Amino acid sequence: MLTIFAVSDSIGETAEQVAVAAASQFKENVEVRRIPYVKTLEDVEDIMKNIEECESAMLVSTIITVSVREYLTQKCIEKSINIINVLGPIINVASSILRVHPDYNPGAMWNTDEVYYKRIEAMEFAMQYDDSKDYRGLKNADVVLIGLSRTSKTPLCMYLANKGIKAINIPLVPEVGVPNELYEIDRKKIFGLTINPLQLIEIRKKRLDKFHRISSEIEYASDARILEEFEFADKIIRRIGCKTIEVTQRAIEDTALIIMDSIGYER
Repeated sequence: MLTIFAVSDSIGETAEQVAVAAASQFKENVEVRRIPYVKTLEDVEDIMKNIEECESAMLVSTIITVSVREYLTQKCIEKSINIINVLGPIINVASSILRVHPDYNPGAMWNTDEVYYKRIEAMEFAMQYDDSKDYRGLKNADVVLIGLSRTSKTPLCMYLANKGIKAINIPLVPEVGVPNELYEIDRKKIFGLTINPLQLIEIRKKRLDKFHRISSEIEYASDARILEEFEFADKIIRRIGCKTIEVTQRAIEDTALIIMDSIGYER
């Protein structure tokens, strides 16, 4: 068993993501442990005690503070423990190119600035107005997604929210219809998600199998029902005149990129 310690003098998310990415390349026998807020030499000593208890270990470090980083590296060398300083070499090269000294500010990328609060606000917005819970958010949304059930509307809203984009989704269901407000807002921020009918049937059938739905709900995945929904969705999308995005076999990240480019999102 290999234990990868993700060590940081901040919250440790960057170090953990790097460690998890590496661990994902091995099917088993790799564990990742996050150790945040390593800010003193005493903290380093505590880490070394934990490592000694492991069968096999290595460290992924994003420690910024030079004295702590060098001390941790020294202790690892003494005990023949592999350590990868992720940010150190990058910062040194950038410093050399820019010909300026770095700030060496732990947690600088996670400062609670305007961008951070904008993302949190967008996440709360997406959860509040998810799947037609409330139509009042339409006028305040940056993006409005419309489409049939199982066209990735909710995960796409959450992905966009992580970029600070307020997204709301409206499911297209013949029996329910759509709110009148949908025809009153700027159609440039509305996106119709379309999908291949055969793939949608397959997705819905798998969902039924997964949750063991009762027989009365089997219409959800029937050919006739899905064709009826397609006709309804096509009618709504054509009436609005919004941009459509084919999501068949398309990753959420790719769909999000199309939307962000369309609304002029500044990265």
